[in-house]
Amino acid sequence: MAALRADAATQAIPVIAVTASAMSHQRPQILAAGFDGYQTKPLSVRTFLQGVREVLDRSMDTATST
Repeated sequence: MAALRADAATQAIPVIAVTASAMSHQRPQILAAGFDGYQTKPLSVRTFLQGVREVLDRSMDTATST
């Protein structure tokens, strides 16, 4: 993540962590590492797509406000 965020060509690309860990206390750590979203496995397609939409909407809101 650090390399993606440090590179001007990739720093604005939204990245969602997909993890087998369902431990809720790890969510803040994952987001603090620079991920824009967090999904646990097993994935629900509906929930995953909702998460992608939320991340993309936030990304678009940020892009238009700057």
